Amino acid sequence: AILLACEAVEQGRCSLDDVVNVSKQASGMGGSQVLLDTGEQQPFRLLLKSMIVASANDATVAVGEYLYGSERAFVARMNQRAQELGLENTHFANSTGLPAQDHYTTARDVAMMSRELVKHPLYFEFSTIWMDTLDHGDGRVTQLTNTNRLTRLYDGCDGIKTGSTNEAGYCMSASAVRGDMRLIAVVLA
Repeated sequence: AILLACEAVEQGRCSLDDVVNVSKQASGMGGSQVLLDTGEQQPFRLLLKSMIVASANDATVAVGEYLYGSERAFVARMNQRAQELGLENTHFANSTGLPAQDHYTTARDVAMMSRELVKHPLYFEFSTIWMDTLDHGDGRVTQLTNTNRLTRLYDGCDGIKTGSTNEAGYCMSASAVRGDMRLIAVVLA
């Protein structure tokens, strides 16, 4: 989802300043979220930041709906992009990574997705933010805390993504740079 959002900005399909209207479906997402309200409007930039820093499922669905018209169409594009990247053992059933039938991947495929993501400088504008806020515009503010603690604790770590569910366990794809070398490590379950 983050890869497609970064590509959309870099391809000029949208702007970081575009205003996104949050749907009822997006605001009702479970799991990690930034507590977006139905009808709330936020700049694409803040939603992307929420996806990267806080693994916000509500922001992810809002971005997908904005870019592709529906989460279903967004997921279809995610699967198409996975095929383009040669991910032979990945299938997305939703854009958030929440448990669903026929939603799966492997450490190898996550590493390949991660390798593609780190090609996008836009991602790194947000990936090492440790703490920030999202102002809802109505007096409410949600605290954003990076789910990847290695960005704070491991010298050179600059991303990538964490996730956890009862079904998948604790998962992480991490990237670190030392000198001219970037390494990506993936741990699932």
